Amino acid sequence: MKIEMMSSQVTLLQQMQEMQRVANQTPSIEPNEASAVSFSDAMKDVVGRINEQQNVASKLMTAVDAGQSDDLVGAMVASQKAGLSFSALMQVRNKLMTGFDDIMRMPL
Repeated sequence: MKIEMMSSQVTLLQQMQEMQRVANQTPSIEPNEASAVSFSDAMKDVVGRINEQQNVASKLMTAVDAGQSDDLVGAMVASQKAGLSFSALMQVRNKLMTGFDDIMRMPL
């Protein structure tokens, strides 16, 4: 019994020492090269992905409605995911429009 307890304590001590060694290491973070993606391209990509999510959700809902699929939960999750993505996109658009309006109202 004592041997097993001592063995587990030694193992625990070794694990703690390994964790301490890992924690004391300084992370080596290498800077990423700046990508040359324009804001316009990034927005087009996001709009395209959200459109694809909505198309997939629509197809899944149509399949459930037609009785071709029993995956109602999957269709609802896809629909909610697409709706949430679209709402987030609209919030970004609203913030951009507000910023643009603020800039246009600035006195020269």
